[in-house]
Amino acid sequence: MARTRIADAASSLTLRGRCLVAAGLTLVALGALLGERALVQLALFVLALPVVSAVGIARQRFRVATRRTVTPARLPRGGSAEVLVEVSNADRRAGGLWLLTEHLPADLGPQPRFVVERLASGGTAPLRYRLHGSRRGRYTLGPLSLRLVDPFGLVLRTATGSDTAGLLVLPRVVPLLGGGALTGAGGDGGEGARRAIAVHGEDDVSTREYRHGDDLRLVHWRATARTGELMVRLEERPWRAAATVFVDTRSTAHLLGGRVEGPAGDPAPPQDTLEWVVEAAASIGTHLLRRGAALRVVTDGGELTPALGRGQLGPDELLERLAVLGGAPQPGLQLGMEALRRSGADGPAICLFGLVGPEDVAALVRARSGPGRDVAVLVDTAGWLDAGATRGRRTLGPAARVEVDTRQQQAGDLLRAAGWQVVTVGPDRTVAQLWSQVGSRAGAAGPVPA
Repeated sequence: MARTRIADAASSLTLRGRCLVAAGLTLVALGALLGERALVQLALFVLALPVVSAVGIARQRFRVATRRTVTPARLPRGGSAEVLVEVSNADRRAGGLWLLTEHLPADLGPQPRFVVERLASGGTAPLRYRLHGSRRGRYTLGPLSLRLVDPFGLVLRTATGSDTAGLLVLPRVVPLLGGGALTGAGGDGGEGARRAIAVHGEDDVSTREYRHGDDLRLVHWRATARTGELMVRLEERPWRAAATVFVDTRSTAHLLGGRVEGPAGDPAPPQDTLEWVVEAAASIGTHLLRRGAALRVVTDGGELTPALGRGQLGPDELLERLAVLGGAPQPGLQLGMEALRRSGADGPAICLFGLVGPEDVAALVRARSGPGRDVAVLVDTAGWLDAGATRGRRTLGPAARVEVDTRQQQAGDLLRAAGWQVVTVGPDRTVAQLWSQVGSRAGAAGPVPA
């Protein structure tokens, strides 16, 4: 127990306090060696200062309440938020010298530090700082650490609170124009597959055989008398666009690392291929949902479903789900391809891939082939590598670059042969340029022009 207290006391000393203790011990040794009582007396005085400071700090009592407000609590990647931390002294005595440190994740920048001195009983000190959301994700701000320091700066005492606040950094949403891939969608569920049924008159109304559960009020008696079987009317149904967006989030399929310069004028360009793909999914998905489309979003881990488990994702919930998508550990696309195969009748598919090979897209070609408006977006491997992207902390050698680029080209050729539109994008391309290219019939089957 005595050793523990000595260790705690030693660990609470600041650098100045430790230097003072070392100087005191040196004076004691010199005084004893030289027989100088004055040096020993001076040494005792020097050693007494840290002890007195430690007793004074240990006797200090404090009750601190904190309240944290984040404005806004949801911000797009590249945006900034202002945080207000209100520190209140709930003790009956005034506080001493408080050094406050706000704990932040490394992705949000350095930890803010504040000094509050002699805060009156019941008083509140507002502390403000700004943070920059450079990476997507859900973050926890806080808690606040309080450090008590004696007037001589010899002893330090630390206490950490439990109050925290949340911050959600969403993927950026780039404004898009036009219908893009939904315009003129073909046999996989576009305008041609969901036409409204025109009714020109009582004799020309469309009918079908009665099925169990049909409303009897829809029975068409004239057609029933003519055919001898119970027939019901087909009422006109409004057409609604539909689409499926596939997002490849596998960590092995993306160039993660390095520092990439994006398009000119972009203050916060995506720094890796995964961020570019997620930003494209957020922009395209939000654009389609705001146009009233029935949207399904599928990743390599399966379909993204609403929190309640029914209906479809709204724009806000879509961004929340995409915000926390990180590099998935699974190496294959089996789960995602199975979910995408089940969406075969729900309009065109827009697939945002990372680094893929022919074996990755073979199941996709078998599930969805033929002329249509299905679009596959592949990253331009050479363009991203030349711009500074890396595979984690490793840089790809010449042989590895040739292999990755060859596999990417083989996957693109396989998709084109199956009737897909294939678009390649580099770090200097924006999502708006991609969407404009996809909506153009003239050049949708090739890379985005510089």
